[in-house]
Amino acid sequence: MITLDFDSIQIDRLITHFVGNPMREEDLLLSNGYTEIHEDSMIFLLKYFVTPFKPLDFYNFKPTADDGKSDVFTSVKQIFEDPAKLVDASKDIARLLYEHSNNEKIKEGELNVVFFNDVVFDDEMVNAIGIFKSETVEPFLLMSESGKQYQIGHGTGFPLKGIDKACMIFNVDEEEGYYVLTVDKSKKGDYWQNEFLRLKPSSDEYHYTQDVMNIAKEFLTKKVEKEHELDRTETINMLNKTMDYFKSNTDFVQGDFEETVFENDDIRKAFQEYNTEIRTTNELEDVSSFEISEQAVKKQTRAFKSVLKLDKNFHVYIHGDKSLIEKGKEEDGRKFYKIYFEEEN
Repeated sequence: MITLDFDSIQIDRLITHFVGNPMREEDLLLSNGYTEIHEDSMIFLLKYFVTPFKPLDFYNFKPTADDGKSDVFTSVKQIFEDPAKLVDASKDIARLLYEHSNNEKIKEGELNVVFFNDVVFDDEMVNAIGIFKSETVEPFLLMSESGKQYQIGHGTGFPLKGIDKACMIFNVDEEEGYYVLTVDKSKKGDYWQNEFLRLKPSSDEYHYTQDVMNIAKEFLTKKVEKEHELDRTETINMLNKTMDYFKSNTDFVQGDFEETVFENDDIRKAFQEYNTEIRTTNELEDVSSFEISEQAVKKQTRAFKSVLKLDKNFHVYIHGDKSLIEKGKEEDGRKFYKIYFEEEN
């Protein structure tokens, strides 16, 4: 797992632009000089920028397109090569974001492009570039004492609890598209990550683990039940086996996983075809063996729901041996499940 340490991070220089929504005929306002930062505000600004990032889910920039159009990767590379180019390169980034803000739901906001020093990335001190868009403005109260009495007023600003959209690019592995962390608080679309930044998952254990678990879950919950006429209990059993495999093994081996999880040759073959289809469509790297990421497994645990829902009356949580539950049907057409157990807790 890659480690990050922001304890020594410093803002070398920063510039702020305003990016509106062209569909609402809002402006793109570009600054010509660096943004001034009050010294006593620096600690809060760094907290605002750094807090959202978790060193788990890394991405890389996709290769630059051959159509001659500008992209964020090219602008970032220019800044890393010469930080004095931040003003001009950040304008290119702002123009690019403006072009991609062509959906009525996209909010206007301030765009900060920041050059950072002294970030510890896997025990190496590196530079980083941050791209932050602040959209959510909230009111706050101001209580000030004067002459043994208080005055209460208010102001508006950006809450420290979380920035709306952000990415942090670390000056590591330029040839692979750098290492990038990204945040999109809105979760209403992929324009920030896929269209504006043009990112792809990093080739690492975290994404390898996440990809296999996602593909297996989608296959079992959306495809296999209908095509192979399985009971819900059989599907849940294979979901449980999938989670057990990733929790009990340190390494993933494709053939071993398929033999362990899937009930018969037909289902195994169907999974192999589905796996190939999804990876081809989404341009996911196909890796047959890798070290399992505990962090990815922990994150996926919540998505693997072993719940049998029966109308609106019962939810049955199935965690183990499927032979302890039987499905049947009464003569009058009513369906039932019979559950065996040794002791009631």
